[in-house]
Amino acid sequence: MKTDPRPVVAPPVPPLRRLGHLLARRRRPVMVLALLGAVVLAVLAAGTVSGLSLARYEAPGSESDRAQAELAARFGTGSADLVLLVTARNGTVDTPAVAASGRALTARLAAFEGVAETASYWSRGNPATLRSEDGRHALVVARIPGDADRVRSEILPRIIPEVLRGDAATTVRAGGGEEVFRQTVPLARQDFVRAELVVVPLVLVLLWVHLRRVLAAVLPVLLGVLAMVIGLALLRIPLLYADLSTFALNLTLAMGLGLGVDYSLFMIARFREEVALGRDRYEAVARAVERAGRTVIFSGVTVAASLSVLLFMPFDFFRSFAYAGIAVVAGGVAGAVLVLPAILAAVGDRVLSRRPAAAGGTFWRGLAARVMRRPVVYGGVAAAVLLLLGSPFLGLRFGVADDRVLPVSAPARQTSDVIRAEFPAEETDALQIVSTGAAGAAPGAVSGYAAALSRLPGVAQVDSAAGSYAAGALVSAGDPSRFAGAGGTGGTWLSVVPSAELMEGDPVRLVHDVRALRAPFEVLVGGYPAELADYRQAVIERLPTLLGLILAITFAVLFLMTGSVLIPVKATVLNLLSLSVMFGALVWVYQDGNLSGLLGFTPTGTLDPSVPILMFCVAYGLSMDYEVFLLSLIKEEYDLTGDTSGAVVTGLQRGAPLVTAAGGILAVSFAAYGTAEVVFVQMLGVGMAVAILVDATVIRAILVPAAMRLAGEANWWAPGPLRRLHDRVGLSG
Repeated sequence: MKTDPRPVVAPPVPPLRRLGHLLARRRRPVMVLALLGAVVLAVLAAGTVSGLSLARYEAPGSESDRAQAELAARFGTGSADLVLLVTARNGTVDTPAVAASGRALTARLAAFEGVAETASYWSRGNPATLRSEDGRHALVVARIPGDADRVRSEILPRIIPEVLRGDAATTVRAGGGEEVFRQTVPLARQDFVRAELVVVPLVLVLLWVHLRRVLAAVLPVLLGVLAMVIGLALLRIPLLYADLSTFALNLTLAMGLGLGVDYSLFMIARFREEVALGRDRYEAVARAVERAGRTVIFSGVTVAASLSVLLFMPFDFFRSFAYAGIAVVAGGVAGAVLVLPAILAAVGDRVLSRRPAAAGGTFWRGLAARVMRRPVVYGGVAAAVLLLLGSPFLGLRFGVADDRVLPVSAPARQTSDVIRAEFPAEETDALQIVSTGAAGAAPGAVSGYAAALSRLPGVAQVDSAAGSYAAGALVSAGDPSRFAGAGGTGGTWLSVVPSAELMEGDPVRLVHDVRALRAPFEVLVGGYPAELADYRQAVIERLPTLLGLILAITFAVLFLMTGSVLIPVKATVLNLLSLSVMFGALVWVYQDGNLSGLLGFTPTGTLDPSVPILMFCVAYGLSMDYEVFLLSLIKEEYDLTGDTSGAVVTGLQRGAPLVTAAGGILAVSFAAYGTAEVVFVQMLGVGMAVAILVDATVIRAILVPAAMRLAGEANWWAPGPLRRLHDRVGLSG
């Protein structure tokens, strides 16, 4: 018998295993560098927080945006940014002492640097729209042009303390869009501090319950903090050229802790498995980096890709979350794949489990086996329950956010509540219609158009150079000097004042009605309601593109991982099913007002489209996080045995306990934001907690095995061209 003279060539060592060996050998330098880097990054992260801001609801290039520019350039006017509510201590706002105080306040406000224009009940000849129905309140309004950050951080802090002092005749409260936003920022940051004070100790307890070792519980929290720090430090880069929303801070901190814990759990669990197989500590670290590290990287790419699609939205608010998501995912992956292995190589014996490795998976193995035996029954019941829970989503009504995102204790909210309750119309939220030519050339054109506008449903009054009109009738003579273009530019503009009832309901409807009314000359429609309408329309128009991008990107990532066409499709369907539950909860709670007393918010009957879109991208990415983890275990077992059913059962036995624990901890991280006072932050926390819990339990434990059992060997199918493509560029073990 002849022997083969050729030498046996050992298979190449996978790159990630080589990285694991390197980190184990150089563990001390790695840990020292990580500590020094964390200190430097913490300094950079601290500077990020002060640089965050609140972007306005603006759609660049829209009709309302062009109208605002025309009003400022040709007429030196625009929508009010600050509203002062003046209340008579005795008598009414027409009492001589109160009127004198109101006029003095108007003059004092006009004298502040940065204030371009002021008006009040007393300076405009006592218009009814600036006086409350009982006569006790009147309004002073101001336009403060310029960058939002400058207005909120420099100008308003100088003005507000001075004007709120009042005097013997009046008391003064402040409101308006800019003041609402200014008060939202510190409240959102307080929400974070309060939530994290609850989350961190609770997560430590949950980790100890799951891992049964103190060091094993502490390490994921430390890696979560590191992910937060890295994420915030990396945000310094986009801050150089973009405005980032302060709400990105909340997402960074919640996701940083959650993903840091998730990824650390994946690594620690794999390290424990490798040690249980008899490998020494350093080899176990290398194998953990090779296998769990690959899963972490895939998961990170998937989550970051899901959030990166927000960069295609031309709004700073959305882009902020894309930058924040990508940055914090990078921090979580770096900590889990580069720092944690070095720590495990140094102190790994102190994180090993005191229980048999398979003990935690017995229940899940039994459940998986039962589901696989009767996939139609289990899968059908689970899907029906989720569809029922998601059914409120069918009643979704998009609206616009207002001051009611603040708690009732916020001063700006209190000011707006009084205006809503006591004033017949919303003068400060008037639609501004500006002509684009010399409108005054046609006799009667302005007066006829103003009268027609005043007859539209929800219009309280129309002010123009031809006079003020209500329900088609002339109420008072006009002020040509106020409405004529400056410097002989010609043209005119009209102010359409909506009723308080309409503003509380659907202000966007009035915008559509005004734009649909035929004008005798070319016009642009702007003002706050128009800005909201254009912003909402621009967001909704981009929804199909956004949805297509996120589905395509995640499909590509899962295909590269598995080489299958069916598995990415199945993952997409199941993720959308879990997200339907999240959206159903948002509608049932925040739109319809259920649990509003318990959670402490004021329902408006609609949802701003910004928050559901953001939550879709975040939740979709995090759902794929658990999909990638379970698929990696199932695929690993299938590659060894070729048995799909057995691979699913074994994969769930190994992965379901960890997915459930990780999902529960991540859900707790988000749920803590349910205590927030700012409704946007609260919605994000509650909605994400619901989505993660459903995904980590019902979806992964029941619907995934049921779907894979029904598909059988077709799970791994791909057409020939795609199979050959995966053979060339696929990323497998």
